[in-house]
Amino acid sequence: MASVFTMIINREIPGRFVYEDDEVVAFLTIEPMTQGHTLVVPRAEIDNWQDVEPAVFAKVMAVAQRIGKAQSAAFDVQRTGLIIAGLEVPHLHVHVFPARELSDFGFAGVDRNPSPESLDEAQAKIVAALAELD
Repeated sequence: MASVFTMIINREIPGRFVYEDDEVVAFLTIEPMTQGHTLVVPRAEIDNWQDVEPAVFAKVMAVAQRIGKAQSAAFDVQRTGLIIAGLEVPHLHVHVFPARELSDFGFAGVDRNPSPESLDEAQAKIVAALAELD
């Protein structure tokens, strides 16, 4: 059975995409630690980050770095967080999120019910900031 991320990638269920190419996509999580929390995901369904081909992993990390730069500009933060947890969905994904303090690095404090407007605003800000990086 396809992972929930594969279903999002295939547009079988909705997702708020901020980036995509032939190998990697990035979309907002529905339970953000901070506004703008984005997941960077390879299109290929790979469960464990240690099992991904080095070139694909490098591409995932390059996209994560680019998303982080865009988030810094879009949300006026000096730092962005990056976490590879991999326990909740068996499909490699990198969490990238605006961070103002160490407590932002915590899944216990996620917003389990963000407003659609907040998610739409975050998507628009990141997309615009990515365009400025080009």
